[in-house]
Amino acid sequence: MADGTMGQFLVADLSSRKAWTVPLPQWLKDDFVGGKGFGAKLLYDLTPAGADPLGPENVIMFMTGPLTATSAPSMRACVITKSPLTGIYLDSFFGGRFGPEIKYAGYDGLIILGRAAAPTVLWIDDDRVEFRPARGIWGTDALTANDLVKKELDAPEARVVTIGQAGENGVPFALVSCEYNRQAGRGGAGAVMGSKNLKAIAVTGSRLVTVDDPLAFQAACDAANADIRASDTCDALTDSGTSNSVPWSNAVGTMPYRNYFDQVNDKADRLGDEGQKKHLFLGKSACFGCPIRCSQMGAVRTGKYAHTITDIVEYESAALMGSNLDIDDVRAVAHLVKLCDTYGLDSMSTGGVIGFAFEAVEKGLLDPPEGVTLSFGSVAGAEYLIHAIAAQENDLGRLLGGGVRQAAARLGGDAGNFALHVKGLEVPGWAPRGTPGMGLAYMTADRGACHQRGFMVAYEVGGREYRGQPVDTYGLTQKAEILKGEQDYLAGLDALVKCDFGAFGITPQSYVRLFNAATGRSVDTRFFATLGERIWNQTRLFNLREGLTSGQDRLPRRIVAEPLPGGPHKGRRISEADMAFMLSEYYQQRGWDQRGHPTEEKIVSLRLDKKRRFDCGPQPFPEEDPNLRP
Repeated sequence: MADGTMGQFLVADLSSRKAWTVPLPQWLKDDFVGGKGFGAKLLYDLTPAGADPLGPENVIMFMTGPLTATSAPSMRACVITKSPLTGIYLDSFFGGRFGPEIKYAGYDGLIILGRAAAPTVLWIDDDRVEFRPARGIWGTDALTANDLVKKELDAPEARVVTIGQAGENGVPFALVSCEYNRQAGRGGAGAVMGSKNLKAIAVTGSRLVTVDDPLAFQAACDAANADIRASDTCDALTDSGTSNSVPWSNAVGTMPYRNYFDQVNDKADRLGDEGQKKHLFLGKSACFGCPIRCSQMGAVRTGKYAHTITDIVEYESAALMGSNLDIDDVRAVAHLVKLCDTYGLDSMSTGGVIGFAFEAVEKGLLDPPEGVTLSFGSVAGAEYLIHAIAAQENDLGRLLGGGVRQAAARLGGDAGNFALHVKGLEVPGWAPRGTPGMGLAYMTADRGACHQRGFMVAYEVGGREYRGQPVDTYGLTQKAEILKGEQDYLAGLDALVKCDFGAFGITPQSYVRLFNAATGRSVDTRFFATLGERIWNQTRLFNLREGLTSGQDRLPRRIVAEPLPGGPHKGRRISEADMAFMLSEYYQQRGWDQRGHPTEEKIVSLRLDKKRRFDCGPQPFPEEDPNLRP
């Protein structure tokens, strides 16, 4: 059909080793569009309430949008599941070429059910679907597995996602590796694959993706590409990716340092674009159809880790695996991040966990193994913990492998005072004391602490205006209104599925032109906010069903109780009263009651009250054989 979609999902039941297609319902396409929208609705419908995230009843999905695999610039795909780290909704977005290949194979998404009896590779070649034994691939790292899968299938052109040892061992912040330098990183989708004995998915396809009005679509693509060329932000991303955010973040006082004790680091610039250009960068590469080319491929050229092949050390990794651990040699940080990629660990959560461990040792709450130094600045200590967490072979690895929320609960005492997480997801690399709107974004994001659901730092210290007026950095009023608008708009674009970096340049008008020309619909710029609001409420309904309460919409104690010791925001914190004020305004802006529940009026207005449920088809879900548990 000529509307940017393929008109069907592929369902693969690992338990029964059966696969079948299910038509894409028109109502789903109309109200949820694609990507995050499809995932939000299908996760609610297909995963039973209270399901164990690592049990066979949890579903994991790889979803595309109507612009994925077209010539629209800077589009991606996403993985959706119930997170083993947080127990609530999870989506994680990835670039590269795996998403487009799903559509070339003829599908708008992959829906994976059950648990395989033995380690398995799911092989999708257009209409042909096979459940291949993983044999010697299980137990290998995520990057080696990619190469082995292609060799075993004799399909070097296949697009492959894999997990490493961390996913196999159920580490709840294990990632999904999408080819070699793209990851669906946050929240533990890799552990869900591991729990299903699913080592890899390989896809090849030969179908065309068609749009409603090819001439109008080409003109819309030209306009979107022009937007990107005219954007200074996109130009900076071409030059050095997000590494140039390191010196900027440090200058405005949002750089985590020593487990967020402070938000400035006098050595942080060594981790930024200049340090990386000196020690790492050699050439550029791009995701499918993206003119930005933010990847900075290279190698460590000097020192202990020389010859390590590496991509850019993104801002989040530089902040959390570098500054947060008081490690300022970017070559060492590149080495640590490469270890995370190899084992299949989210470097953001891993950096948060290691920072927590270093402080726990410093405070006498945790004893390091004999002969191992676990202290801020210790590259060897960080490397030891990465190995221990991924392997899950000793008590320390198992303690930290559950994430900071679980580790703090097990250690007891004062450990919870310096466990930096929201709803179980470790805090990203934009430290929020001094930017209360960013704190509110962490408090309310649907997957836990997340900077991609509304980047309020841009308004509070970055100079972005709201309705033609500057935003008061420390003020609390209006922050909920601004954030809701950001969250709704971005969630709407995540149904397409857009790349965050492309969205820095592409205007709302250009996204509307792309969408209308691709789908044949006729919407205006208000459409994405309405769509995003529907999606945001759908994920909230899922989280509430899974036990979320308003009491979990809060920041970690360090942010709330400890004033900053230095930097531009010296003395600042986000108090209990600040949180309560902003959260009350946020719930009111959203049309939720003071418990954080969408009101019946809001549910009806967004057409979420209709009793429409997605059905995977006539195939029965088989009873689990207890003998198949790993």
